[in-house]
Amino acid sequence: MGLDDRKLEVLRAIVEDYVATQEPVGSKALVERHALGVSSATVRNDMAVLEEEGYIRQPHTSAGRVPTDRGYRLFVDRLSRVKPLSPAERRAIERFLVGAVDLDDVVHRAVRLLAQLTRQVAVVQYPSLTRSSVRHLELVPVSTTRLLLVMITDTGRVEQRVVELPGPVEIDEITELRRTLNATLVGVKLVDTPPLVQGLVERAEPQGKATMSTLVSVLLETLVERHEERLALAGTSNLARMGPLDLTTGALRPILEALEEEVILLKLFDEVKSGAARVRIGDENEVVDLRATSVVSTGYGPGATVVGGMGIVGPTRMDYPGTIATVRAVARYVGEMLGH
Repeated sequence: MGLDDRKLEVLRAIVEDYVATQEPVGSKALVERHALGVSSATVRNDMAVLEEEGYIRQPHTSAGRVPTDRGYRLFVDRLSRVKPLSPAERRAIERFLVGAVDLDDVVHRAVRLLAQLTRQVAVVQYPSLTRSSVRHLELVPVSTTRLLLVMITDTGRVEQRVVELPGPVEIDEITELRRTLNATLVGVKLVDTPPLVQGLVERAEPQGKATMSTLVSVLLETLVERHEERLALAGTSNLARMGPLDLTTGALRPILEALEEEVILLKLFDEVKSGAARVRIGDENEVVDLRATSVVSTGYGPGATVVGGMGIVGPTRMDYPGTIATVRAVARYVGEMLGH
């Protein structure tokens, strides 16, 4: 790489100033604002080297310089100092999330909180059904020939379906069906349930086979095989804060269109891990339409188990240390809530 400590400090100062002011940074301003301990001429020379190496560039005819994607990457990997959240920020996150009444509420509070704290576009993936296990199955009689089947997963997702039975069923039979379903499926990953569910019909008593068969078909069709993923999005209006300097690779419209595609958004959470933030800057994004942005993402879930992802999409000119700290903190709190 060949950059000495002083040039790295100059790069750090350029990134921090540009993020703070949104204006190209000149050598004179750097000397005035930062204790670099060298003259303007030396800083100008260092900036020339940084520009030659591709870490900063000169936009238009401005005298100042702005970081490139490569400069931001070096800043994130080597120069950014971990920015711990203040006690007030931690309390705000806890207070905002602690009143949530169910999983939907947790996800919607988390996505709004992320958008507010980072002033970027926030995306939260609901706990993935493919990563979930059955926590409980409930059968609620609606009439003598109709049941409400409710499945609760260990990640807090609740799925429910109405089951039209082939004939009237007594309360005792419903109790026994409920016991059999829970004894067979509780604690099993949803992806592993199909053979067990199919086996329930074979083991059913002759007089209960028709009822069990109907129940099993509903389970297989609508619960086990239904793996569509859900996402919550907030803060798209924050994209309006992206200045023209950040959009050198295109306009705002393709970014907005990309954010409307669930398949694209789910890609943001490929390979996320719990407790670690993944930062993709500019051209590092697989999705072409997001190459004018940076994406900070992480996994969340109870303990070390990852059940979903969350993150933000924003301009490459962002407060990386603060954004990374916020995304990780919100993910940690949501994971703890799911654990309870």
